[in-house]
Amino acid sequence: MFTSSSRHGLRFAFGTLTVLPVRVTRWDRSAARGGMLYAPLAGAVVGGLAGLLGSLVLLAGAGPLLAAVTGAAVPAVLTRGLHLDGLADTADGLGSGKPAEEALRIMKRSDIGPFGVITLLFVLLAQVAALAQAYGHSWERGALAAVVSATAARLALTLAARGGVPAARPEGLGAAVAEVVPVRGALAVAGVVTTAAAAGAAPSGVSEAARAAAAVVVAVIAAELLLRHCLRRFGGVTGDVFGGLAETAATAALVVLSLG
Repeated sequence: MFTSSSRHGLRFAFGTLTVLPVRVTRWDRSAARGGMLYAPLAGAVVGGLAGLLGSLVLLAGAGPLLAAVTGAAVPAVLTRGLHLDGLADTADGLGSGKPAEEALRIMKRSDIGPFGVITLLFVLLAQVAALAQAYGHSWERGALAAVVSATAARLALTLAARGGVPAARPEGLGAAVAEVVPVRGALAVAGVVTTAAAAGAAPSGVSEAARAAAAVVVAVIAAELLLRHCLRRFGGVTGDVFGGLAETAATAALVVLSLG
């Protein structure tokens, strides 16, 4: 049975990370901690819907490319494009070469600069290409790739919200979730997600299970490298950085899953 804290954590995860009709009733640190711990579960639901619709498109005879476009579009729709927007803003801030305070101001602007446009272009191309490779093999592999990548993307958020990773600003979503997750809790969630990914792919063979687990590990490493770079440049995390981490992790996972 879920405790009150667990329910508020689930509401926080689904209410802030998806457009699903879930109302966030508490915004305190306890709810934020639960929300970030449950973030991969929200990702699994998003990925499951993406994999389902992509598979239906494929089985309807549209072909792997259109199935891949569907699989990439669904997560964007279910998050209002916030993670993609965060990726673009983070790219603009990093690409500006400006000191932290000015780079953060650039990231808060409503427009997208050239670095953001280029980054979005190549990231989305990579995601569609990788999903097309997976769907070209079978609808099962395509659906698995959608679920694993979306779950790994939200796992990156859990790890970025761990203790010792400060917020770059005193306000915003980044400040609300910064340092709310105990390090041990974040590592435990990472272990669960990796194991679940391997288990989900296990019916297709040991090599597929190993590939799925490796996809999660590589996604986490890629997101961690970006996180550390952002910490050096901005002095902490922001909501945009969280979005950039999610898209980086998703893309890295998809690339690994498309290999072999």
